[in-house]
Amino acid sequence: MSDENELDTGTEQLLARREGGVVVLSFNRPEVRNALGDVVSPALRRMLARLRDDPETRCVVVTGVGQAFCAGGDVKGMGARAAGEAAPRSRDEIIADQTERQRALTGALYGLPQPTIAALPGPAAGAGMSIAMACDLRIAADSAFVTTGFANVGLSGDYGLSFFLTQLVGTARARELFFTGERIGAARCLELGLVNRVVPADRLMEETLELARSLAAGPTRAFARMKRNLDAALREDLETILALEAEGTVDSAGTADHREAVRAFVEKRTPRFEGR
Repeated sequence: MSDENELDTGTEQLLARREGGVVVLSFNRPEVRNALGDVVSPALRRMLARLRDDPETRCVVVTGVGQAFCAGGDVKGMGARAAGEAAPRSRDEIIADQTERQRALTGALYGLPQPTIAALPGPAAGAGMSIAMACDLRIAADSAFVTTGFANVGLSGDYGLSFFLTQLVGTARARELFFTGERIGAARCLELGLVNRVVPADRLMEETLELARSLAAGPTRAFARMKRNLDAALREDLETILALEAEGTVDSAGTADHREAVRAFVEKRTPRFEGR
């Protein structure tokens, strides 16, 4: 009998469960360090599309079962997939398909209106690192490490990692991490700003869920506006940001959560946000 909090992802390779306003998505291929593949990746895309407009989902956590977050692409399966294609495709067709796959995965994860947290029990490599960096926040077990890994398999990188790393650590450091493929341990990740917190491995999910529940209890619509402003601030000038902030403030001032916050302030109590 299944737990009523479990969500159907269509496969055992991706687990999902709801804990109040928090949805936890877990890669479940521990035998291959939670590598991506032709089953788990589409399942993740479907779940991200499903959660985007779900009013009950107010924070999303992404993690991995076992000792890894996600080892990235399944290298052993790459050649087999190419050889097994029913009909040859043009270069443009392959590029268009890959672009859409990326948009629907890390692009969709980055674009979720809800706060997102990656919980890293172990390595996040290649596209797995891309997924972790696409989240708003990252909490790493003290045993975790990250690596771009693409140079090791003769690839240039995908799933947005060029973008995410440049935004997080700057272009010089991003180039170093791409060119060397160096394994960066949890403590060094914290120093570089790749993760927000490092915790003992046995407390990873406890600490992550504590933060996730706190965010899920917050003003969800205001968080969505914050994310929009902060994302735009990476690329736009001050005048554009001022206009976006003004628009967001006016819109969020009309929410039920803002009215509740004002009442709570007057009544000297903690506000009870409902995400409306």
